[in-house]
Amino acid sequence: MLDILKGRGANGSNGEKVGLGSIRRPVIGLALGGGAARGFAHIGILRTLAANGIVPDVVVGTSIGAVVGGLHAAGRLDTLEEWGRSLQGMRNILGYLDIRLNGSGLLGGEKLANRLEDAVGETLIEDLPIKFASVATEVRTGHEIWLTRGRLVDAMRASYALPGIFQPMLIGDRWLVDGALVNPVPVSAARALGAEIVIAANLSSDIFTHSTTIYSHGAMPQPVAAEPEETTAKRRFPRLFSPEKTMKREFFGSGGRPGISSVMVDAFNIMQDRITRARLAGDPPDLLITPRVGQFGWFDFHRSEDLIAHGTRAAERALESIQEAIAVLAPAPAGNASPADE
Repeated sequence: MLDILKGRGANGSNGEKVGLGSIRRPVIGLALGGGAARGFAHIGILRTLAANGIVPDVVVGTSIGAVVGGLHAAGRLDTLEEWGRSLQGMRNILGYLDIRLNGSGLLGGEKLANRLEDAVGETLIEDLPIKFASVATEVRTGHEIWLTRGRLVDAMRASYALPGIFQPMLIGDRWLVDGALVNPVPVSAARALGAEIVIAANLSSDIFTHSTTIYSHGAMPQPVAAEPEETTAKRRFPRLFSPEKTMKREFFGSGGRPGISSVMVDAFNIMQDRITRARLAGDPPDLLITPRVGQFGWFDFHRSEDLIAHGTRAAERALESIQEAIAVLAPAPAGNASPADE
């Protein structure tokens, strides 16, 4: 079986013939979905597929999927993995949050962008060795934008610009934000770029397993709340509570109260889940990989090792189905029997 999968030309679509006589290797597309820190699972998926001779010719990503896919296409995936493994806890994550109050997003995003810039520099999408597209959303029109040329780092930044959190990216004459608003798992883009078989990775399959309607709900009796200890501490030690630390505390929330980020992320999760289900039902991939990463938060970048392991296990569970589908769907030249008929 693996003889069919190994070996490809420079762009993966030259019809190189391997194994089983003259059967052409199909063009394989990979659609990587969004999910912030959960996107580290994509690394485990890519590594497992490659280890089994399944190398995509087309990679399309949304949000963190665009980051992982772009770095993979540029041959710099190790950079992201090393960065994730270097983070020791949430304190390291806070160091990348350059909070701003005078822009169109809570975070400037420059610190994260600098990491990507260091990794890929001025690399252009059109110069990548494989076909790549980053999916974004135009702010004023809601158009789904496929970024297939220009600076790779700009395309990745536009795709993960979560509205309200990161500032929109101006590319050409369009202001762009997170592509998950319109196409969280971009199967359609992978097909349009020439993929004959599309493998999709959905990171939100187990976040909301069974949604329901609560038909009757109202206020509950509230006990008299004591003054928060935080307020008392601020009065005693005012210098210990800098505006930046206070803002970050408000950003993440405390004492059981959701912060700005958690409210926005939970709302975005709900929306993304509904859109993903609708898009995958209307345009299903040939194979779907679903890592069970719903228990990980959007900012759990420091848990990259566990996330990569979940991606690895999910890909391993899907390997047999992927190999069978590639063998069955492999297009055969005229006059030759398809592998399914042999």
